[in-house]
Amino acid sequence: MPPNSKWPPKISRSKGMLHTQIANAVASSITLGHFRTGDRLPPERELAKEFGVNRLTVRQALAELQIRKLIHRRTGRNGGTFIAEPVIEYDLTTFAGFSEQARRLGHIAGARVLRTERVVADEPTAEALQLSEGDEVFEIDRLRFANDLPVLLEHSSFPAERFAGLLSEPLHGSIYELLERRYDARPVRAVERISPIAANARTARLLDVTRGTPLLRVEREAFDVNGIPVESACDILRADRSRTLVWSFELPPK
Repeated sequence: MPPNSKWPPKISRSKGMLHTQIANAVASSITLGHFRTGDRLPPERELAKEFGVNRLTVRQALAELQIRKLIHRRTGRNGGTFIAEPVIEYDLTTFAGFSEQARRLGHIAGARVLRTERVVADEPTAEALQLSEGDEVFEIDRLRFANDLPVLLEHSSFPAERFAGLLSEPLHGSIYELLERRYDARPVRAVERISPIAANARTARLLDVTRGTPLLRVEREAFDVNGIPVESACDILRADRSRTLVWSFELPPK
């Protein structure tokens, strides 16, 4: 590999399937910011030379990246292979926060904090978090990005007494990882309800869509390992930059 290569260290047959290693190398380069949305990848011939493989192996790697929605191909005079807009796949069979979901797909997760406030929990939030009347919560509103493109709006509420000092912590990364690191209270499961909505003026401006664009609303209660609720939340997702994956299993016979 050239010293200034965009790719990780040289691939090797001893490390597994060559096309998967190449696909992972490209995904890592996207994560590291070497490629951005819309950038054109080098031609197959160049990639084959760069990685020391034949063009068939490169084609297999590109096919894998296309399945993972990391690239798209265009034909014609201005055709080629381009870095796709990020699509976050929410696997509802296993529970994970936005940052972890983005990392799994090779995207860079980001956040802009829009609002933080300590307030008395309203009735639905208090019920979801099993709080008493008059108990307070920390409300955190954030705009979440994948590869610098807006994907979703988060509105989350956390019990203020249990998570004292939360609003003084850095809130631009994974809050779930912060809850684990400081409070030993990482959410491990959740109940989520998904429904379609249309973008209002504020949501459209923040998510960079036109007013009335179809979006997805996800209401969530998240619980720690002891089954105690730690978060009540409502996310609003761009439907064109997200998709939901659900694994179905046959019920065991009675």
